[in-house]
Amino acid sequence: MELLRGLASLRTQSTSCVATIGAFDGVHLGHQAVLRQLQEQAVLLGEETTVITFEPLPREYLARSKAPARIQSFREKCEVLRELGVGRLLCLRFTETLRQMTAEAFAQQIFVDGLGVRALILGDDFRFGRDREGDIEFVRAVGRREGFETLDTDTWEVDGERVSSTGVRAALGAGDFARAERLLGRPYTISGRVTHGQQLGRQIGVPTANIALRRRTLPVAGVFLARVSGGGLADAPAIANVGTRPTVNDGEKPNLEVHVLDGEHALYGHRLTVSFTQKLRDEQRFDSFEALKEQIYTDVDSARQAFAAGQQD
Repeated sequence: MELLRGLASLRTQSTSCVATIGAFDGVHLGHQAVLRQLQEQAVLLGEETTVITFEPLPREYLARSKAPARIQSFREKCEVLRELGVGRLLCLRFTETLRQMTAEAFAQQIFVDGLGVRALILGDDFRFGRDREGDIEFVRAVGRREGFETLDTDTWEVDGERVSSTGVRAALGAGDFARAERLLGRPYTISGRVTHGQQLGRQIGVPTANIALRRRTLPVAGVFLARVSGGGLADAPAIANVGTRPTVNDGEKPNLEVHVLDGEHALYGHRLTVSFTQKLRDEQRFDSFEALKEQIYTDVDSARQAFAAGQQD
């Protein structure tokens, strides 16, 4: 998959394509239905597929700290889109300049002059341009004038409910990983590179891999049963903590720490993927490090018992 960054990258593009546009946070089953339609049109027209997205996501830019938690990092999104066969990903940096761009200017610069779209697939709730003036009827009018086709998409439902990023976040926030998997079409995971932490876990005989996170908010928080892959591991049983570690750290940025249950592993510098399966408890502040240590031992015992009983198989 070719990655294009920013408007400047379009100046070198001379080929036409079939495109779609959106946040694609989570790349859930609804998004995947859009991508299948995109690929069908690309085959029909003999064109390359292009997905247009934004970084930061528009709601992250507009709402700042009050924005919904992001389901995926940009890198995780790229990996899933690549696996789904997307040919090209155009990432537009969402700035005040882009926010103030009219829908007409956006359509002309991106769809027409920049990408030369022959067909554009739009999700049923997507809006773009200043004051969100660009809806599907607007794009259809531009397409008739400029010679490209505009297609909408049907709502994708699971268990009688519309699949959405909001629904995925709700399932994750409730610790319902089975439902999240049904909406995503795959288990919920977080990936990242292992960095050096405070090594407090090692001091008490529960060494953890500290995974670097770039997001300020996550849709999950607490202590979880998980499986870990990467760094020589393949679905290794583990216990994971996601949160700000209030007993030993006053920071606001979330951390992800993972303790692999079957012994110590040299994981520094490796990129791991953590698949969440069950929530054990919420994160909490303890009165002392000794109290925290005892709870960690209890959590590890609970995790071992759950895996031994086959609850996570």
